[in-house]
Amino acid sequence: MLDPKTLEEIGNKMNALLANSPARDLEKNARAAVSGLLAKLDVVTREEFDIQSQVLARTRERLKELEARVEALEKARSAT
Repeated sequence: MLDPKTLEEIGNKMNALLANSPARDLEKNARAAVSGLLAKLDVVTREEFDIQSQVLARTRERLKELEARVEALEKARSAT
């Protein structure tokens, strides 16, 4: 049976080989190309989208509150 340290060493060597391989460069180039295309398309990140969704939800809630308040004021005004 293989020693765990030997397996770890083999894994580390494989990672080092893959990190220095042409496949790694190809991956970097592909990521850069996709990032450039997305920047041209004016696409937002998931984090930005989630933040704006939260802002919109709070704004909608505030709008509902204000609409209810206006409705109550209008009822009070018409009752007098």
